Amino acid sequence: MKRELDSELGFSGEEIAACLAREGLLSLELEFTRRCNLRCTYCYASAGEPLDHELPLEAILSVIEQARGLGARRIILLGGGEPLLFPQFEAVVRHAHALGLSQAVFTNGLLLTERLCRFLFEHGVTVAVKRNSASAAVQDSLAGVQGAAAQIRRGLDLLMEAGYPDAAHPLCVQTVLCRPNRDEAAEMWVWARERGITPYFEVLTDQGRAREHPQLSLSPGEIQDIFQTLAGIDRDRFGIRWTPRPPIAGFTCRRHLYSCLVNSQGFVQPCPGVEVAVGNVREKPLAVILRESRVIRGLRRVYDHLAPQCQACQFAGECYGCRGNAYQATGDCFAADPTCWLQQATLGAGRSEA
Repeated sequence: MKRELDSELGFSGEEIAACLAREGLLSLELEFTRRCNLRCTYCYASAGEPLDHELPLEAILSVIEQARGLGARRIILLGGGEPLLFPQFEAVVRHAHALGLSQAVFTNGLLLTERLCRFLFEHGVTVAVKRNSASAAVQDSLAGVQGAAAQIRRGLDLLMEAGYPDAAHPLCVQTVLCRPNRDEAAEMWVWARERGITPYFEVLTDQGRAREHPQLSLSPGEIQDIFQTLAGIDRDRFGIRWTPRPPIAGFTCRRHLYSCLVNSQGFVQPCPGVEVAVGNVREKPLAVILRESRVIRGLRRVYDHLAPQCQACQFAGECYGCRGNAYQATGDCFAADPTCWLQQATLGAGRSEA
């Protein structure tokens, strides 16, 4: 079974090429509020309290309709904080469902109930639960709230009781790889695979609250070791083959070719990591913002603009690392990804040849 460049959250190369040709969207990432019931030490958004002038329900529904008009087929419900804290969350899901859009929600799982899990299942929503450790002590420490681990596990149990996962209802666990969970990554990966749950293990982005906790970061070499271990497990135990490369184990991030983010205040960004506001949906239609943005247009041709060591990489044209980590480290969204062990090896080869 080959899973190269594929995931329940992704699109085929043919679909992406067609999207680029029509200058449209395949998916939209949507934040609702920065309000959150956790204080995760690694949080890219430093979530906790809501921001001023967050979008009302009517504006959110309009953005979804605009995205559909641009060809979007999937809405990623990020929340920004915890999406289930948004009072009209279910109204958003119902609206997107009525428009024929698939949906995926990223949640910490604490607010999941039996009724809500059934609601998500009935509306065909893919659910990704943030689970960073099998150890209650480590999970609670990373979440910044005592008792979070037990509530996360309860949420996962409720989702499975509701029918997740099956072919039409994927269930994921999202794990941010960091020093506290480094040694249990393999165990957590196997735990998910054995239950039919998709492991979504990603590299820590050095932004938001993570900058207050530099001890969480792993070196590129440590990330390489983890990815290679996970690839070996998939190959030998589950018959799933993929090439280890950052920023997500088993998947390749290509969101900049077909997606964008609308945050809770209406600002449009390329993604959560590239914190460049290219417009606001309160002021201009989404189609106009995307068409006029030099940043968005440049990222749609990202392979042409990458740093020389990335263009010299063996995976050039297939992978572009994490544009968020590149932007956070350098201020340039086309710079080399500092968490990528492949670009470091290319740099080293270049120095030795010189």
